[in-house]
Amino acid sequence: MTVQDDTLEIFQAHGAPALPPGESGYVAHEGARIWYRTLGSGSPVILLHGGLGHSGNWGYQVPFLLEHGFQVVLIDSRGQGRSTREQRPYSYDLMASDVVAVMDALQVEKAALVGWSDGACTAMLLAGAHPSRVSGVFFFACNMDPSGVKPFEATPALDRCFSRHTKDYAELSPTPDRFQQLVADLSLMQRTQPNYTAEDLAKIRVPVTIVQSRSDEFIRTEHAEHLARSIPNARLVLLEDVTHFAPLQRPQQFNAVVLDFLCRI
Repeated sequence: MTVQDDTLEIFQAHGAPALPPGESGYVAHEGARIWYRTLGSGSPVILLHGGLGHSGNWGYQVPFLLEHGFQVVLIDSRGQGRSTREQRPYSYDLMASDVVAVMDALQVEKAALVGWSDGACTAMLLAGAHPSRVSGVFFFACNMDPSGVKPFEATPALDRCFSRHTKDYAELSPTPDRFQQLVADLSLMQRTQPNYTAEDLAKIRVPVTIVQSRSDEFIRTEHAEHLARSIPNARLVLLEDVTHFAPLQRPQQFNAVVLDFLCRI
């Protein structure tokens, strides 16, 4: 069955499909307990969700990847989903180090990273710092310097997404009354980080695919083009008829691009 939820009404009402069962647990790292789930076997793929969300937002992608023979590793970013945090400010570098800690605990030596929004940025920083641990980065819907961000404009779809995130946080988080603090703290990080120059991007040596929706609410298409030009041998894929929420809106289209990336690396 083809899923199409362009307005995110299905997502607001029901969320993404429930994740399949797997081995779940926590890794203690830098003052936080980071939740993970592993599923399947084969070449490992780590899925990193967007800001304010959680691993369940990948509900359309996980079964698809399992059907194609991959091991899937899901991680709730610190302070989001089921993961905890301490009081230090958020940073993408810190979240990248959380991913490495989970990889170490699971004895995953090297993995493909599929990142969405904040998760994409985390993946790129991890690849820059630990290239030997990364077989490739799928970088969807994120910026690597502040110039890549559009001025914010509220839309009904964004309101629906925010409503779902609010409800999920209350249900999953060990601190269910701190969602507004999470919003404020993540927003502070996103306004100032990361700030990669073209020279920084040129140092990235793992295979990278930059994926951008032409109608993304947050990220400029020109910025995605800049990233693809600046990162050695990076590929650029532009998606039609979807926005920042392509994995939920038209998962079949999005999944095909993910699979192409994984097969290439």
